Amino acid sequence: MSDTLLVNEIFLSIQGESTYAGWPCTFVRLAGCQSSCTWCDTRYASNEAGRNMTLSEITECLAGHQTPLVEITGGEPLQQDNVYDLMRLLCDRGYTLLLETGGFFPVDRVDHRVHKIIDLKPPSSGESEHNCLENITLAAASPGHLKKNFEFKVIIASRQDYEWGRDLLSRYRLTTHCTVLMGTVFGEQDPAELAEWILEDHLHVKLQLQLHKYIWPPDTRGV
Repeated sequence: MSDTLLVNEIFLSIQGESTYAGWPCTFVRLAGCQSSCTWCDTRYASNEAGRNMTLSEITECLAGHQTPLVEITGGEPLQQDNVYDLMRLLCDRGYTLLLETGGFFPVDRVDHRVHKIIDLKPPSSGESEHNCLENITLAAASPGHLKKNFEFKVIIASRQDYEWGRDLLSRYRLTTHCTVLMGTVFGEQDPAELAEWILEDHLHVKLQLQLHKYIWPPDTRGV
């Protein structure tokens, strides 16, 4: 059907990342991703077949969870063209809507009401050459009241990753335009060490931990 999306799972949890961390949130995880990030912690969303759901079925499921906060994630949600219609529909229905994207696609078609959480993939991810830097330009050029609907995320696995992220932020003056989050690959980089680097370099970034991996066992699905 023309109004369907391939969905891996829909579940209610606590938002574990972004500036919305800690709030109850319903997640729509779409299936499929053409990238192969080294540290991907939702690879099952690409490996499993998923199921086709109409936009009406998705919105009915969301209504049952009764949360004003919804996140569309993946996989890579922007690979499926009907996601743009879903985002407009959910914004029209009054949800506070988050989009978490790997940062490989431009977000220029995303409804301006959507809060966009955009990854910037560092070298250890194996995908740093595929970052869509057009998104940084788009965020910088947005009117002031819309800049708040962009945030960028760098997930660090090593000192090399950190230096790459630090230099990228400086080159594009990104922290003057948007909120930037820096977090760690769970179990690979000590958060305390990352905190020290941020403080030493006086970076205007927000340190992020994956809250859900501290609440539940880190490999737990559906959280």
